Amino acid sequence: MDFDLSWLLWGLPIAFVLGWLASRLDLRQMRIENRQAPKAYFRGLNFLLNEQQDQAIDAFIEAVQNDPDTSELHFALGNLFRRRGEYERAVRVHEHLLSRGDLARADRHRAQHALALDYLKAGLLDRAEEALRKLEGTAYEGQALLALLAIYERSRDWTQAAEIAQKLEDAGQGNFSGRLAHYLCEDASSAPPEVARQLLQEAIRLAPATPRPGIEFAALQRRAGDRDGAFRTLAQLAQASPAGLPLIARPLTEAAIASGMQAEALDILKANYEQLPSLDVLEGIVALEPDAAAARQWYARHLEREPSLVAATKWLAGETLAQEQFHPNVQRALDHAVKPLVRYRCAACGFEAKQHFWQCPGCQAWDSYPARRVEEL
Repeated sequence: MDFDLSWLLWGLPIAFVLGWLASRLDLRQMRIENRQAPKAYFRGLNFLLNEQQDQAIDAFIEAVQNDPDTSELHFALGNLFRRRGEYERAVRVHEHLLSRGDLARADRHRAQHALALDYLKAGLLDRAEEALRKLEGTAYEGQALLALLAIYERSRDWTQAAEIAQKLEDAGQGNFSGRLAHYLCEDASSAPPEVARQLLQEAIRLAPATPRPGIEFAALQRRAGDRDGAFRTLAQLAQASPAGLPLIARPLTEAAIASGMQAEALDILKANYEQLPSLDVLEGIVALEPDAAAARQWYARHLEREPSLVAATKWLAGETLAQEQFHPNVQRALDHAVKPLVRYRCAACGFEAKQHFWQCPGCQAWDSYPARRVEEL
């Protein structure tokens, strides 16, 4: 059978034309899609910059529908949902990302971290913990450990918190010895006396310059009847932590009076006062000074060094005014005026309190309260 070459001559041009038309159609479709997706994306970005989050979410949803494989749009959408407090929708977006088999390894870790943040913001601590644990060995491990530490502190699981803090320290994320000492003190507060003694001794070993373990260990010694031991513990702590003496001054004074070591304690407080004068150290000196007139004179000496309404009020309380009938009213007004000045203030968030906190009740930061009163800051 002879082959007709005319079919070949006709077929090649036809095939070329069909291929050209197909490529043009595909290219046109691609241009339409590429034009639609960026348009929706940039419209959403514009809404976001103008703080119009509702319109931004609608635009991003449109962009995701046009290109469901774009992971960056999913991340943007999930972050928007989380910022608005729509945690369930944020979780669905990030779970959808994790369910995709074609997701790159780095994006999978990023989605896992975002999912953990969704659970954390929603207050689902157990799910957040599980999600954060899966980030071990990834680029997000440091952030995950810090989040886990916050979870365990919030739930007062001090054993787990100590484990995470030790991992962070081993990874070079900072010095957590002070925080580890606080965890031991927290455990000691609810432990039997013998166990508490061991925990507090370990805390002193970890952070000898941190006032809390020594103060609480001395209190434990006093409850056990070891007054001399309590005084020695506080005297050693005063040497190890001179900056913390305003916190140590009151228990040191009480331990000195209980053990008959007033002279030794007075020498410690006077030596520290000359270097770092403070109201609490001043009160300790006044309480231990055997001569009442000399004790009151310390308030005047403090006023010579720095102006202090608190010290002036204390000094005036022992003075006799010319018109004695006005003295109680004046004293009452001064006592009321100095109340805000004798509070402690968190250096991290500004939360003020009558008592000193090792962990701020407002921002949960550790050791954020200076040892000095508001008037001295």
